[in-house]
Amino acid sequence: MAGTGFPGFIIVFGLLAFIGSTNAQLQMNFYTKSCPKAEKIISDYVKEHIPNAPSLAASFIRMHFHDCFVRGCDGSVLLNSTNGQSPEKNAVPNQTLRGFDFIDRVKSLVEAECPGIVSCADILTLVARDSIVTVGGPFWQVPTGRRDGVISNVTEANNNIPSPFSNFTTLLTLFNNQGLDTNDLVLLSGAHTIGIAHCPAFSRRLYNSTGPGGVDPTLDSEYAANLKTNKCTTPNDNTTIVEMDPGSRKTFDLSYYTLLTKRRGLFNSDAALTTDSTSLGLINQLLSSPQSFFYAQFAKSMEKMGRINVKTGSQGEIRKQCALVNN
Repeated sequence: MAGTGFPGFIIVFGLLAFIGSTNAQLQMNFYTKSCPKAEKIISDYVKEHIPNAPSLAASFIRMHFHDCFVRGCDGSVLLNSTNGQSPEKNAVPNQTLRGFDFIDRVKSLVEAECPGIVSCADILTLVARDSIVTVGGPFWQVPTGRRDGVISNVTEANNNIPSPFSNFTTLLTLFNNQGLDTNDLVLLSGAHTIGIAHCPAFSRRLYNSTGPGGVDPTLDSEYAANLKTNKCTTPNDNTTIVEMDPGSRKTFDLSYYTLLTKRRGLFNSDAALTTDSTSLGLINQLLSSPQSFFYAQFAKSMEKMGRINVKTGSQGEIRKQCALVNN
């Protein structure tokens, strides 16, 4: 790695050049003239409905993350089948995504105001940000001007989206492939503070590992026993939902990182963050700093992720419906 500090303290020139080359035409308030009410329409809808379904905030930030890791932040995760290809929606990591109908409703409101102007990619990015803010999490800037992709491929999603089973080396490789670094890996994982998971994402740590009773020896034994007794009571449980930050799931805070240091990260990929000295150092830095520092650094990584391989100008299209490419 070129540096171990948080962005802002270490400048990685090559990385910044890479990120910069992909987003030259994104800008704040891109729709000021073409659809001046767009961002308010989106924000108002989110503020009205997310308080009634706050768990969707975690789903939207995850949907945004999964979108950006496949062909860039181009709304391809929202598409149904294109040219007979199985879409990203069908990929294993996307089968538990929720909220596609919410995005469709927002799109219909924006289309009624300004037909054919605002992309689904921008709508998803803004909904993700506004949802997190609505549940009390950090704010980050969202420059707009993304255009929508026309290809959605299940294989690309399975290959590029980090898995809950990944070790640190695999995670970092997948992040590096997108122009992201160790800082971003640690910070973006912090969204798990409001996350939920289904048993198949981690049950092999409880039943099919190398420790006594099949339990992963890197998982706190008391926590593992509680999960086996009260949550994922059989290896084949596919329906039970488990909080990723027990006792604090509704609060966007640092407790996720505290759990990691106590060997209580739910996924292999959570536990992996403590196996690398640079990553662990960043976790400890976060835990020894005010929550405002976490929020500020998280915002920087979210802004950076939202710029991955965006389509602008004449690239792609502005979809009329988010699940369908235009005819």
